[in-house]
Amino acid sequence: MSKLVIVESPSKAKTIQKYLGKGYKVTASVGHIRDLPAAKLSVDVKHDFAPKYTIVKGKEKLVKELKALVKDAGRVYLATDPDREGEAISWHLQTVLGLDGNGENRIEFNEISPKAVTKALEHPRKINYNLVDAQQARRVLDRLVGYKLSPLLNDKIGNGLSAGRVQSVALRLVVE
Repeated sequence: MSKLVIVESPSKAKTIQKYLGKGYKVTASVGHIRDLPAAKLSVDVKHDFAPKYTIVKGKEKLVKELKALVKDAGRVYLATDPDREGEAISWHLQTVLGLDGNGENRIEFNEISPKAVTKALEHPRKINYNLVDAQQARRVLDRLVGYKLSPLLNDKIGNGLSAGRVQSVALRLVVE
């Protein structure tokens, strides 16, 4: 059984595959595989603002392929980017692929080099749920502010305008 490494970028996957060689299969999630669907608010404001995620449109086939790879793998490593977004992507992968929520399957590296990748594989860890929560809070706030304000902006000012937690605050500062 091979070991599966999932990164975000297909080009990173190719490079890391060359470093690791046989015994490893390196593939890419191509960014997020789950998100809040755009057609609805997708945040349950009555129940602690719980986000309601779905598979990103067009990624269903990729998710099916990843599930098949996980089934055949002896070990799975989630090697998404070492930041809040990357941590959330790893959590989404872990959830969708049915990996152990307490498993030490998260690895990270700050450079794409044989030494950095090898060292990361020697020190897997659990997903940092504080980073996941931080990303989710940012995403939920973007949705709550943007989903409500963007239609208002379009009605009052013009088409094609959007609002988010950063844009709206920045606009207020400019106005003041």
